[in-house]
Amino acid sequence: MTTVLIVDDSSIMRRTIEKNLTGYDLEVIGTVSNGVEALEVVQEKKPDVITLDITMPEMDGITCLEGIMEIHPEAKVMIITALSDKLTGLLALDKGARGFLYKPVSAESLQKAFDKLLSRNV
Repeated sequence: MTTVLIVDDSSIMRRTIEKNLTGYDLEVIGTVSNGVEALEVVQEKKPDVITLDITMPEMDGITCLEGIMEIHPEAKVMIITALSDKLTGLLALDKGARGFLYKPVSAESLQKAFDKLLSRNV
């Protein structure tokens, strides 16, 4: 089963993402609120898929993404952010992210992004 780690400083956003992933053959192995915690979980559990916010306390998403790629380069990272800055999106993709989604996310946009990320029905 594909394992997922959800990283976002908003508890509402973490719950929204998790709720919208039901129906997929995925196991959410953790939800954390910052990059420092995310790297600890990635080191310990090596999740297959990671949703990652950019703007977070303690460690931003781009720095966290660099750490994830060092620890677990096979991880499929999807950036989910309120930043609509195209440059940030390109930077994230350049650093190893496999997908990019802008907040607020709808169930439909999340589903499409995950289908693409997991190469389902694409």
